[in-house]
Amino acid sequence: MPLCRILDDRHRIYVDRNFPKKFRSIHGYRYRVLLGVGGNVGDTRRRMNRLWVYLGKLPQLCRVQSGVILRNPPFGFTEQNYFDNTVIEIATSLEPKALLRLIWRIEKRFGRKRSFPNAPRTLDLDIIFFANRSIQNEELVIPHPHWSERLSVTIPLGSLAQQSVRRQYENLDI
Repeated sequence: MPLCRILDDRHRIYVDRNFPKKFRSIHGYRYRVLLGVGGNVGDTRRRMNRLWVYLGKLPQLCRVQSGVILRNPPFGFTEQNYFDNTVIEIATSLEPKALLRLIWRIEKRFGRKRSFPNAPRTLDLDIIFFANRSIQNEELVIPHPHWSERLSVTIPLGSLAQQSVRRQYENLDI
């Protein structure tokens, strides 16, 4: 059963078995990538846990860590359910466009249909950061535009930093 912390009347944080989570050693991959994960159709937290397991089976990438899940209101098209959002850090040797194509296949596998911009969705995966690269073309903009203005990214991202600090102190012999 997930733990819930109410931030205010519009935002809640959820913690469950895979969110947040961190692995200690990652070897053999060239890049670290931060993915934004979201959805608001169906049982999104269950789907996020299924996604976490699925990502662990893909040879093209390695899971590094995940953040807390934030339930927050939609923006853009606001006449829809609240979203559950988190971030997942992965390691990969795929180049950005190849990773984007893999992400689109994963979204489709999890039932994503693209009907109109900001439409309700089962799963939305975005590349927030790709190593230290800056990319801007028709298909892909990295870093993701406006990431720093969105609580759906900044709160789960902040939880990654808290995990790292906590683990540093857990490993000290005091």
